Amino acid sequence: SLPNQAQGAAPATGKPALYEFGAQWCIPCKEMKEVMAALKASHGDQVEFRMVYVDEERPLFTQYKIVAIPTQVFLDASGKEVDRHLGALPKEEVLKKLKELKFIK
Repeated sequence: SLPNQAQGAAPATGKPALYEFGAQWCIPCKEMKEVMAALKASHGDQVEFRMVYVDEERPLFTQYKIVAIPTQVFLDASGKEVDRHLGALPKEEVLKKLKELKFIK
């Protein structure tokens, strides 16, 4: 097992993660919530899918320097950001990106 990262934001699961930064009132974020739920159902064993809402977890917005929503941040298993995307993404596009990053097979 890997030694614990000192970095608090690292996914606790030891899996790569996709953080979806959004807000409850944002329409494209609602679409992304459905996409994330579907991905969690199909690939939750390989990747941590997490919704991060600005009104609930503002410090994470600051930490990741989120300037607009929705923004997806892709983190490797050590919690290092390896990619990000601004705007909503269809599920197929997210899956393509997860494969490119070798998060999923």
